[in-house]
Amino acid sequence: MQHSTRHTGTPHHHAVSHDHAGHHGAPPGASWSTAAKATLHCLTGCAVGEILGMAIGTALMWGNVPTMALAIVLAFVFGYSFTLFAVRRAGLDLKTAIRVALAADTVSIAVMELVDNTVIALVPGAMDAHLSDGLFWSALLGGFAVAFLVTTPVNKWMIGRGKGHAVVHAHH
Repeated sequence: MQHSTRHTGTPHHHAVSHDHAGHHGAPPGASWSTAAKATLHCLTGCAVGEILGMAIGTALMWGNVPTMALAIVLAFVFGYSFTLFAVRRAGLDLKTAIRVALAADTVSIAVMELVDNTVIALVPGAMDAHLSDGLFWSALLGGFAVAFLVTTPVNKWMIGRGKGHAVVHAHH
């Protein structure tokens, strides 16, 4: 474990944050733009996995719990995969790339999935809606929108501390 990333002013912190716009000489941190881009990246993987999981579960006529479980698992798989492929292209070996993807995306995906699935669960009838129902898609997209709004400040906080998506930028 690297404990040096917890201390502000370490070379690692400055290396992580130097590429991000909006600092204006402030201590290391993350701009809202950087946080939004990281969250959008995460949301893309989550959305692909979740929609695929919902479609598979619905097509197989599974119940709500196994369908949602599959959707969440696939959201993590696709979320991690997008980062994994990006850092592998940047030249990292597989073991390091896996560590970077896990460090970069775990909290972001977890928050996003928690919020998104809570929204879907709270929308009356959404859990029983079919892929052909507007309610299914509006609840899903609404859940993604709320998840984006909640997860962006989380990512901003993490990146500003050299965690989350900051570890991806450290390897570019």
